[in-house]
Amino acid sequence: MKRILGVFVLSGLFGLGGLSSVFADNTAPAPAPAPAPAATTTPDAIIAAPSWLDSGNNAWQLAAATFVGLQSIPGLMILYGGIVRKKWAINSAFMVLYAFASVLVVWVLWAYNMGFGQQWLPFVGHPAPAISANFELGQASVPAAASGMPALTFPMSTLSFFQFVFAAITVIILGGSLLGRMRFAAWVIFVPLWMTLIYTVGAFSLWGGGWLASLGAVDFSGGYVIHLAAGVSGFVAAAVIGPRLKSDRESWKPNNVLMALAGAGILWLGWDGFNGGDPYFANANAGGAVLNTNIATATGLLVWTIMDSMFYRKPSILGAINGMIAGLVGITPAAGYVNGWGALIIGLCAGIIPWFAMNKMQKTRLFSKVDDTLSVLSTHGVAGLMGGILVGILADPKMLVYLGTGKAAPGVSVTGWAYGDFTQVLLQLLAAAFIIVLNVVGTFIILKIISIFVPLRMNQQHLEAGDAAVHSEEAYSME
Repeated sequence: MKRILGVFVLSGLFGLGGLSSVFADNTAPAPAPAPAPAATTTPDAIIAAPSWLDSGNNAWQLAAATFVGLQSIPGLMILYGGIVRKKWAINSAFMVLYAFASVLVVWVLWAYNMGFGQQWLPFVGHPAPAISANFELGQASVPAAASGMPALTFPMSTLSFFQFVFAAITVIILGGSLLGRMRFAAWVIFVPLWMTLIYTVGAFSLWGGGWLASLGAVDFSGGYVIHLAAGVSGFVAAAVIGPRLKSDRESWKPNNVLMALAGAGILWLGWDGFNGGDPYFANANAGGAVLNTNIATATGLLVWTIMDSMFYRKPSILGAINGMIAGLVGITPAAGYVNGWGALIIGLCAGIIPWFAMNKMQKTRLFSKVDDTLSVLSTHGVAGLMGGILVGILADPKMLVYLGTGKAAPGVSVTGWAYGDFTQVLLQLLAAAFIIVLNVVGTFIILKIISIFVPLRMNQQHLEAGDAAVHSEEAYSME
């Protein structure tokens, strides 16, 4: 028995080599292994990458994906943590952190292929893992949409990660409507279900080659797939879960405006990856999309600040942040389709239309019954809808996403009503209607099913105490 125990001890210390030596200690020494044959491979016979991979495009896509990831971690994490009351700072930031992590696991196990893989139904792809060696190192493609773009020049792992950060930020934006009262356990269940059943359908329909894409509806970077979806779903979820405590609604002063401003700054510059990465190439259209993004954002911020000054007699940092977000969201569906003048017009509209939605519409008796904590419906839902419709009006056919090779292939672009094609407006309206209905119905059903098993709303003690009761942690220690 002692000898057997000794075997296990030695095998644990020295691995299988130690185990074999114990069993062989009373035998003759094993002959020395024959020397390995000399390597015949020369450096000239090894290549760094397959012929289809373009290191510049791959580097840009990975950088752009990282920029978008920074919008969530730490961007929205510290924006939410700073803009809420002190007692909700930890809970709000943790909702972001959890969502980012859980979406990645769901994404690589089945959701990526539902949004961008082989078509299963007209509005969704076939669920399948995206983590095998062959998948990760193989050439990227979006099978149902491949005929509308050049062959991609980076691996599937890059494309999967790029699309993951878009998926993650969508449900994180949605969560901004629910801060200050949703039970964390319910959020843990809601995120993967919503990602699987709602987000993937919108993504495949517009980006993965689904039915809306085949009709000709467009969404450059997510005005519909991300922002309209998050705004509508967030509003529905806020209605189902119910409002914050009356004291929280009446006195919702940010605990750290400078921290919120830092998060907003990361969000702004991270958006360069959001829109600049969506041509999938480091091409001229990527540069145009980045410039247009910043034009619209700056304009939206300035116009929103002017609106605050006109109606409230003073400029507001929080108002400027909202104007910045509305500008970013408004240009997102249009960034690579409009020229600089179009970006200016979208920024102007983003500073006015979402401002009225937040400061007037959401304060009417009908809308004020729903406690949308950060007014996500206005800054994301309304701004995304506005931007998507404006694509149908302002898209310039000279803004080529991909160049053509001759008269028979002039290139890939979109033509708006201002340039002679009213049909695009109708297609944009159809796509918006689909996203709205999908998110209203789907989010309501998901939450009702979750509520059968887990309460959606925190109990009274947690609502009153906040982070100290929910997480036994507080944002600022006074010790």
